[in-house]
Amino acid sequence: MSSDSLAAFRKNAGDELGKLAEDHMKHDLRDSDRDILQRAASKASTHALIGSLAGIALGGWLAFRIRANRNAMYQAIKATERPTHVRFADGREEAIPDITPLLKPTPLGDIAAYTFFGIGGLFLGGETGFLTGVWAAKRTISEDPEAKHRIEKAVKAFRADVLRKQIQELESNSDSGKEIIWT
Repeated sequence: MSSDSLAAFRKNAGDELGKLAEDHMKHDLRDSDRDILQRAASKASTHALIGSLAGIALGGWLAFRIRANRNAMYQAIKATERPTHVRFADGREEAIPDITPLLKPTPLGDIAAYTFFGIGGLFLGGETGFLTGVWAAKRTISEDPEAKHRIEKAVKAFRADVLRKQIQELESNSDSGKEIIWT
């Protein structure tokens, strides 16, 4: 397993692809097309940010509600009268252990609730915001049919260049003396 297998360790691929994309933006697109792309990208990131913040807030609110309900349930159980012994048909009597202290809400449980609900809200809100942002960005790009056509053409050319670059890397890294046999 090479270090390029993990995205966190890849350093040069992003820079090279960024330069390639910048070349396509300079040569294949007009200034108005670049402005449209920047507005679309801005909409997508803004929607994702707002969705993430809303998701974190929703997760925090839900964790607060669950914590309050859990505490109210504990107080209700603690205040009720419970049986202390069980008498069987043969006359024998057994004590019932008091499990009330085990039901008491703990700070660790509160931390876990806020953490997991916050992360869940972040994921749900962020993904929802990203989807609405992509939809808004698509509408922004689709407003001008000519610009949309030029942008699509530039994206196709960029993809083709990226694939050519990957083919060159694969061919240069492979051993020419060994033959790959697919089974």
